[in-house]
Amino acid sequence: MADKPYVILSGFADEAADVQDKSALRQFTAFAALGLEYYTIRFIDVGHGTKNVMLLTDDEVEEVCRLQQQFGLRVSSLGSPIGKVKLLDVDDGTKNRYVPFEKYLTEDVERACQLAHRFGTKLVRGFSFYHPRGTRAEDHLPQVVDQLGRIAERCAKHGLIFGLEVEANLVGSNGWLLAEIYRQVNHSALMLVFDGANLIVQGFSPEEVFQQYLAMKPGLGWMHIKDYRSPQVSEKGGHVDEDALANFVPADQGDAGHERILRDFAAHIPQLDARLKSLGVPGVFLDLEPHVKGGGQFGGQSGPDGMGVALRALCRVLDYVGIGYHLRDFAQIRASRG
Repeated sequence: MADKPYVILSGFADEAADVQDKSALRQFTAFAALGLEYYTIRFIDVGHGTKNVMLLTDDEVEEVCRLQQQFGLRVSSLGSPIGKVKLLDVDDGTKNRYVPFEKYLTEDVERACQLAHRFGTKLVRGFSFYHPRGTRAEDHLPQVVDQLGRIAERCAKHGLIFGLEVEANLVGSNGWLLAEIYRQVNHSALMLVFDGANLIVQGFSPEEVFQQYLAMKPGLGWMHIKDYRSPQVSEKGGHVDEDALANFVPADQGDAGHERILRDFAAHIPQLDARLKSLGVPGVFLDLEPHVKGGGQFGGQSGPDGMGVALRALCRVLDYVGIGYHLRDFAQIRASRG
């Protein structure tokens, strides 16, 4: 149907490789076999050990670009850890590092922008800073709004979009806080990234997750797709031991309510698609980050089999709610021969 809302499927390619081998070859082979054309780059090995994308040398970046072209892949977003540092230089019992913001802006954020250009993506994924454990996130909004506003401005100068992901333990740990940050920053280069599992693990109910999605919807740029079942939390919305999370599941089996969320999202896709395309983004991405074999603070694992299961589950949900999606077809395969 010509009028069916349409998304582009992507995923964190490092999740499709083995724990012991995050080589570009393994990642790209798995994604090509699954029929995915787009991927988010996060951890990768191009011959010198597994590195976060932020730590790749210029030569390694060139090698990744050569290999992804060989496999017919494109980067949907830079899976950077920007914003996953302490807001304040306070010893709060966590292992999170602190970097003075001016240094962070001119070195880390600038490097992320440069890498996004090298990989040919307009989207940089990031976060909303760790406030000292035991303090109220709301009390730190003024500083976070200022810093994220400056990050958005730096991205805008490079023609990029900074996507702020909702995640536990950060100032923007829930959709209501993230929506308020978006409202206060009020910058065209800042958008929001929804992730249902990241809310379920904090003890929120399916109804609360849906309400947080609705709060984020005006600023939504794209979605991460993973789900979780039966979280054990001591306090709703409290600190989460991310390395202890073990019940991640595909999108059709968890507690986040992806069917309801995506059914509502379907009506919003044409408007968002037009906005993103006006900014040079090819369309609306749904980015698989399944964690079905485990996940933690800085990444997760699904393996090629788990990524395949998660992709098929997402496709079933999209078919059910009437959203079209992009996978490779025979014409693309024929065009890549030779």
